[in-house]
Amino acid sequence: MVAINFSKSLKFVLQDEGGNDDDPTDHGGRTSRGITQREYSAWRFEHHLPDRDVWTASQDEITAIYHDEYWEPWGDIFPTGIDYLFFDMAVNAGPSRATKLLHRALGVVADGRIGPVTRNAVRATNRTTLIANYSNAKRNFYNGIVANHPDQRKYIRGWLNRVANVQKNATTMIGASP
Repeated sequence: MVAINFSKSLKFVLQDEGGNDDDPTDHGGRTSRGITQREYSAWRFEHHLPDRDVWTASQDEITAIYHDEYWEPWGDIFPTGIDYLFFDMAVNAGPSRATKLLHRALGVVADGRIGPVTRNAVRATNRTTLIANYSNAKRNFYNGIVANHPDQRKYIRGWLNRVANVQKNATTMIGASP
C-alpha cells in the first residue's frame, strides 16, 4: 500500500544481513549483503551479464535483486510494517516460507499462495497482532531448524535476535510501541 517503504525496509534488511560472508557451515555459501553467489550468478545470467564474484556486486545490483526477487510482487500491496516483516522473511528463508509463515500467523490455510483469502485476512487483522503472531511463527521456524539440524545451532542466537529486531522495527513503522 505504501511503495515508498521499500527503501526503508531494504535499509533494515541490509543492516541485518551485514557484509560479505563465506562460512563453510552456512547453507547459503558465499554471500554478499545477504545475496548468495548462486543467486547472483543466476541473476547476472538472466540479465545477459558475465558471471562475477558476488563480493564485487554493486549496490545497485543488490538493490535490484532484493526489489525484484523479494519485495515484488507483494511488498507494495501489504500495509506498512507488514510489508517489511514479510520482505525480511522472504530474504532470510525464501518467499515460499515467508508466505506459509504469514498464513500461520493469520490462521488461514497455508497453501503457499497469496490470494484473496490471504490479502483480505491481512487487511482485517490488527497489524500489531499480526506482527507478534508472525514473529512467533518465525521463532518456531528457526527453533525447528535447530531441532532437526543440530549443526545449525550456532546460528540460533543471531536468527532470534533478528526476529526481535524486525519485530521492533515493524512495530515502530506502524506507529506502535515495540
